[in-house]
Amino acid sequence: RVSHPSQVLAVGDTVKVQIVKINPDTQRISLGMKQLQADPWDGVEAKYPVGAKMSGRITNITDYGAFVELEAGVEGLVHVSEMSWTKKNVHPGKIVSTSQEVDVVVLDVDASKRRISLGLKQAQDNPWDAFVAANPIGATVEGEVKNATEFGLFIGLDNDIDGMVHLSDLDWNVSGEEAIQRYRKGETVKAKVLDVDVEKERVSLGIKQLGGDPMEGDTFKKGQQITVTVTSIETGGIEVKFGEDDAPATAFVRKSDLSRDRAEQRTERYSVGDRVDAMVTGIDKATRRVSVSIKALEMKDEASAIEQFGSSDSGASLGDILGAAMREKAASKD
Repeated sequence: RVSHPSQVLAVGDTVKVQIVKINPDTQRISLGMKQLQADPWDGVEAKYPVGAKMSGRITNITDYGAFVELEAGVEGLVHVSEMSWTKKNVHPGKIVSTSQEVDVVVLDVDASKRRISLGLKQAQDNPWDAFVAANPIGATVEGEVKNATEFGLFIGLDNDIDGMVHLSDLDWNVSGEEAIQRYRKGETVKAKVLDVDVEKERVSLGIKQLGGDPMEGDTFKKGQQITVTVTSIETGGIEVKFGEDDAPATAFVRKSDLSRDRAEQRTERYSVGDRVDAMVTGIDKATRRVSVSIKALEMKDEASAIEQFGSSDSGASLGDILGAAMREKAASKD
């Protein structure tokens, strides 16, 4: 690769040349020096077979890659996409430097076009293969939050590999847009490996999967009595949470379900942090909703009290019946 004749010639030098072309119209004779030498590209396909590992020297760096001299007169190109397994959208000059000796792998040879495609990353161990071997699907990994985007969190893992936690895999109970606000760049988080695509160099991670899905299994059943904690007071009812602290479920209790007594169906009776007994009245796994009612539990307790202590037909008032039931319940707790 000669950028200027002064690199190989000086005024006054005596040289041997070959006549390449004569143009009588312009009265010009084209001469060549390289034609008197053996063409280094002759037999290049046999000398540099695809898959062979070679050593060379970086001669030039461009925006699209770096040229590597394999021997005098024979250079190959390492395209920017073949420079690193993990560093994407990085200028080649930040990976290699001019005159640096490097190991490369031959990816393609086109002798007619005098082109050789080389790979720098192929001469190194693929960290994606090592990651899969060390972290199979289902494994728990730990890394630093590199960035938060509209799609999710990027987590830095071992060997400069980044994994992504999609918005939908941040939390079981709140939206991804809300959940991502909890995380800050630089903090360390744990996540579960959901999928690894070595070919596309992608790792899918999940944070919510660490705690398990509160909707799966027999965690909640219709008719079950639970204790809920009030998290928000709204115009039409109250927001509550219940279940395990590391993966709580949430529900909205409508005003009509706050009490059997219509006069007591007032949200102002409650404060954030109050703990209240309620009943699970419905479970919809498709929409991930659990219906909860305080009123339904009161009615169940009332029915049980009447069955145990007698009906109002026996002369006892409903207040007497419920009072007796409440006293027995309190005594059992003591």
